[in-house]
Amino acid sequence: MKSIFLISLLAPMAALAGPSAPQPVGKVETSTAKAPIPAVPPTFADANVGRVEYPPEAHAPSIPALGELPPCPGPFDSTVESLRHYKCPEWFRDAKFGIWAHWGPQAVPEDGDWYARRLYQEGRLFYRDHLAEYGHPSKSGYKDIIPLWKAGKWDPDRLMSLYKAAGARYFMAQAVHHDNFDNWNSKYHKWNSVAMGPKKDIVGTWKEAAKKQGLHFGVSEHLGHAYTFLLPSHGADKKGPLAGVPYDGNDPAFSDLCGMPARPGDDKWYSTDPRWQQEWYARIHDLISQYQPELLYSDGGVPFGEIGRKIMAHYYNTDIRKEGGVLNAVYFAKKNYPFAGSGEFFDGTCVMDRERGGSDDISPDPWQCDTSTGDWYYNRRDARYHRYKTSAKVIQMLADTVSKNGNLLLNVTLSPDGSLPPEMETLLSELADWMKINGEAIFSTRPWVIYGEGVSETSNGAFNENTPYSPFDIRFTRKGGDLYAITLGIPADKVAIHALATNSPLVSAGPSDVSLLGCPGKLHWIMTDEGLVIDLPSDPKAKSALCFKISGLTTPTDLSKAVLDDLKRALKEEYRF
Repeated sequence: MKSIFLISLLAPMAALAGPSAPQPVGKVETSTAKAPIPAVPPTFADANVGRVEYPPEAHAPSIPALGELPPCPGPFDSTVESLRHYKCPEWFRDAKFGIWAHWGPQAVPEDGDWYARRLYQEGRLFYRDHLAEYGHPSKSGYKDIIPLWKAGKWDPDRLMSLYKAAGARYFMAQAVHHDNFDNWNSKYHKWNSVAMGPKKDIVGTWKEAAKKQGLHFGVSEHLGHAYTFLLPSHGADKKGPLAGVPYDGNDPAFSDLCGMPARPGDDKWYSTDPRWQQEWYARIHDLISQYQPELLYSDGGVPFGEIGRKIMAHYYNTDIRKEGGVLNAVYFAKKNYPFAGSGEFFDGTCVMDRERGGSDDISPDPWQCDTSTGDWYYNRRDARYHRYKTSAKVIQMLADTVSKNGNLLLNVTLSPDGSLPPEMETLLSELADWMKINGEAIFSTRPWVIYGEGVSETSNGAFNENTPYSPFDIRFTRKGGDLYAITLGIPADKVAIHALATNSPLVSAGPSDVSLLGCPGKLHWIMTDEGLVIDLPSDPKAKSALCFKISGLTTPTDLSKAVLDDLKRALKEEYRF
């Protein structure tokens, strides 16, 4: 590495990597040929005025002005009033569980999420790892990671069959992350997976595999944040032998990947620069038009005000045209996302997503919790330090979320080459075993009058997924005339469901039968003033969580909020020990 440092320190800026596609670095053979930096900086045109143009040397396609890409015509427009006619489709409410492939070039260094930003932050672990493996970011930056992503062991058909067996009813492919790299045959961005890296249409191939398995297909876009996310690439070391030597993001030849230097104060989640907003619109418009996903996820609130709402209208109208007049699309955005400038959210216009979070009660509207088995991108330390979620934790989160009218979207970490780490193979296998027995308590269910009872309480909002569940925690779902009670753990010998006591306001008659999914034999159970008490069989079959099917129970339909609130308080008192 010393020789790299010395060369970078002494060489003029014209000797840095030129505008041609970057060559692999680190463990891969590196080309020594260098091209000069263009003398003329890129020029831009403001939104609605003209086209955004990058240097001709970069071979980047121009970005259409907003007026050149109108939304697909249809009943929705960009006003909040129009978008509030949205209704979440029933297929999504039935699906309950989806799997996500949060996968792209940032997996290559095996350092986890946000690598494309953090490699430029002097002193951080990512920066030190990058320095040791790939060289100094004034010379070898994120542009040099992209060619190393080959996806050589990626088998989407096998993966999708495993995802379906594990219970997934929909699949989400990451289309673009904050790293500004498109995983599709991008019409407006040369930094894409067809032109570089794996040389494959990742999004299109995922879609084909999902459709073969009968899964609903979606894409996630994290592009809105890319402009400010990559701002550190325009910096330089503040100390050491290369202090002041600009990182490669300062090179105009890579402005279409790293962006232009931001204007003063433009450092929030979503950029205020109309040039970037124009580019975001064009690329997401292209993504929707080419692949027509059934689900679309934005990582934040709806980006960029009316521009983002135009994309929503384009998405909904495109889906209506595709589906012959019926809207089956699901758009996710985040409400009260804890980052400044992270967009807007209007109730009733889309489905709310809570990242690594939950709800403290039944939501009147469908919602989604998205989480990951470990880090968002492959991180070698997850296995080393046993940081992956267990199948038990995933099942507990799923039951809790579904009982509150939500769906769970789980990122199953992929290795850089597209294969499953051993821990993920085990996780999917264990989920599949549990779903075979207990899936009927999850899929196509709806919430009951209360979500459950027990010692654990989940907070409302994002980034609070570490609730410690126990076998005393019970979550309810219902389907047809049956109620399901799911224990978030395996009780020792008996289960007592206090909400179903003989004197409970939730019980007006029944039940006529209680069974344990997976166990064909008859259970011994009794209703008392303390609750519905069930003796467990010696071998309950299922692991991680038990699902009891309670048939013939009649619940009053005219329960007041005051009665339910009193019951919830009483149930909390039952578990104070």
